[in-house]
Amino acid sequence: MKETYNIFVEGIADKRFIEQLLEHIFHVSVSPECVIKTDGCTKLVSPATEKTYLNQMKRNSADGGVNLVIFDADDDFNQRCSELLAWKERNHVDFELFLFPNNANIGELEDLLGQIIHAENQPVMDCWDKYEQALEKIDLPWRNGEPLTLPAKKTRIYAYLEALVGKSKSEKEKIKEKNRDYLNRNHWNLNAEALAALTDFLQKHLA
Repeated sequence: MKETYNIFVEGIADKRFIEQLLEHIFHVSVSPECVIKTDGCTKLVSPATEKTYLNQMKRNSADGGVNLVIFDADDDFNQRCSELLAWKERNHVDFELFLFPNNANIGELEDLLGQIIHAENQPVMDCWDKYEQALEKIDLPWRNGEPLTLPAKKTRIYAYLEALVGKSKSEKEKIKEKNRDYLNRNHWNLNAEALAALTDFLQKHLA
């Protein structure tokens, strides 16, 4: 694995996931300083906050390092891709880009996580699907026909993990984004086909 690299991600969940995925792929300890949390795409490309990240990228490139940006595609893959590549060209920085969940479709980290749960735990997710379907059918008179708001995708992952860990406070801490153990084979499958695109991307640029 390359010794000099910076990976820019959006949040703490992304940072934790990428760090542990790198450990799984390359069988090395990953320095936390190499995976940089930007607090979102807006913070990266905003003129008010971009200077820090631009400087980090340029210094890393000057040292012969590799810069990677791994963000969510969100609701428009092409727009997010165009936005980041235009920012790259405008500021004359060098980085390779990957957008969750698979560098091709709309979505976010949580969409990918939902696809790499341990197969034996699928009944937990099936229950959650039934819960959301039930919510969609509820009609509360005071809402005047407006459907109930479904929980965010992040809540889905929290609920999945909460069902698997113990009841103690220390066990509940494992649910938090900064403490999750994606290397736990009872919870996650880091060899899942859904991870192929991301794994190939990381191997291509960091091996």
